[in-house]
Amino acid sequence: LQQRNLERERAEQALRLANEELEERVAQRTADLEETARALQASNSELQDFAYIASHDLQEPLRKIQAFGDRLRTHSSGDLNAESLDSLTRMLNAAERMQKMINDLLTYSRITTKAQPLAPIDLTKVVRDVLQDLELRLEQTGGSVEVGSLPSVKAEPTQMHQLFQNLIANALKFHRPGVPPVVRVACEESTKDGIKLVVEDNGIGFETTYAERIFLPFQRLHGRGAFEGNGIGLAICRKIVERHGGQIHAESTPGQGSRFIIALPRASVPPQQGEMK
Repeated sequence: LQQRNLERERAEQALRLANEELEERVAQRTADLEETARALQASNSELQDFAYIASHDLQEPLRKIQAFGDRLRTHSSGDLNAESLDSLTRMLNAAERMQKMINDLLTYSRITTKAQPLAPIDLTKVVRDVLQDLELRLEQTGGSVEVGSLPSVKAEPTQMHQLFQNLIANALKFHRPGVPPVVRVACEESTKDGIKLVVEDNGIGFETTYAERIFLPFQRLHGRGAFEGNGIGLAICRKIVERHGGQIHAESTPGQGSRFIIALPRASVPPQQGEMK
């Protein structure tokens, strides 16, 4: 019996030592992760500040290139031969593309650096306002947008407007030749904790292997001449959704349209009358 008690005490002591060692390792690992998270946050903040400052500082020299180029084309185009005039046109087109890229980069960096407080907003009203802004694009493409009953969320109004404007504008842009674009915006799930929104279209679609790539900044699946834009619109969408604690992903089949699914927390905003519970 004494031998058994001794063995039990040894086993308990070994277990205590093992637990203490495990606790020390967990504490050290937790501290390492916290330090990594702090370093990553600082790095991201510095990167965002750099992107904003660099983009802002590029504006002035670029404006001079555009101004002097326009002046040369206006006052001296008659003195230039065809080759020189073509070079001038190419320079101004490149400057215009760079201006758009800088503006897009500024927009991307401002999602967090210039973020405003969240407030309860009606998403139906947000989408209706977006459609007013896209009225000319809808006219030009012969497109239509079906808007279902959307809930309220706690979010930044300007960023929500930008989110839906980018998604709907993309749907109108990437339509099949000869087929008027049809876009549907709906809420497919709504609970007290969160909502699932969908923006889907009948456009050209894309291969599922590109479902993640399309959300990276300045990524394009088509040549620059095929469609306008710099390929940052969906990166902005993802950053907006993530800033609001949500997630966005895409599903698509070539020639059969695309479907963008957005999951957002309700952030304790009470459901409106007529919403799904």
